[in-house]
Amino acid sequence: MNLKIGDPAPMFSATATDGSQIKLSDYLGTKLILYFYPMDDTPGCTKQACSLRDYHQEILDKGAAILGVSTQDTDSHRRFTEKYGINFPLLADTDSAVATAYGALGSSGLIGAAKSLFGVANRMTFIINESGRIAHIIDKPDCANHAEQVLKLL
Repeated sequence: MNLKIGDPAPMFSATATDGSQIKLSDYLGTKLILYFYPMDDTPGCTKQACSLRDYHQEILDKGAAILGVSTQDTDSHRRFTEKYGINFPLLADTDSAVATAYGALGSSGLIGAAKSLFGVANRMTFIINESGRIAHIIDKPDCANHAEQVLKLL
């Protein structure tokens, strides 16, 4: 699916780092930064998560929440969160349903036979407005400066 600015954000429900279920509807009335990334604890993904971590308060001050999404499970997300002090939920999209709904399922970061065995999320960010519509799409995030990219759009 190729989402465009103004489209309704696809509804989802997924398990967060702490084991709770998070749904898009939980964020209606607030802005949401929904970012997809390939794999926990890899160089680019770590830079991206740490950029958002470091600017989390500034993003909150702009009225937005952050959710990270990858196809790893909650155990992987928990280790990644603890190692780097990630201060927002990561969603375990183990069946790739969320990434598929947002057109973010791909195989970036994997090589050879692993590409055909494992679907991973492509690096993409959706800024969803208070009414649940896509306000901005960042399809080539700058990992190290991702929070600054997001803040400019809020």
